Amino acid sequence: MANILRYNPADTAFDDLFRGFFMRPVRFEGMQEIQIKIDVSEDDKAYTVHAEIPGVKKEDIHVTVDGSQVAISAEVKNEKEVKEGEKVLRSERYYGKVSRAFVLEQDVDETSAQAKYNDGILELRLPKRSTAKSKNITVL
Repeated sequence: MANILRYNPADTAFDDLFRGFFMRPVRFEGMQEIQIKIDVSEDDKAYTVHAEIPGVKKEDIHVTVDGSQVAISAEVKNEKEVKEGEKVLRSERYYGKVSRAFVLEQDVDETSAQAKYNDGILELRLPKRSTAKSKNITVL
């Protein structure tokens, strides 16, 4: 025998109205989507990461390396104001924080890591930590 439930349209009316509203950030028309795009390459000695973070000052970029985990975060401040004489016609501002984290295959030597930021591209040079070779110890 099937279970019978009483249907009340008011139960789902607000669910449909607010579905996804609190889950996604609000983005206004004409506003660019802010995200960090990365390319990672490696050779025998180091990883090289190129992260695309346009329109950000280098003082607002933070890189954290913990073992093999790398985290890049940046604070985005964009202000655009269109004036005609003394009258402001349009003013657009948005502030936010973007971040990206990923795990590399091998641990990174944090002491000799290097970072450069030029023309919206963050370049990280992350030397691989040398792994200790295993040694057999004879028991006496």
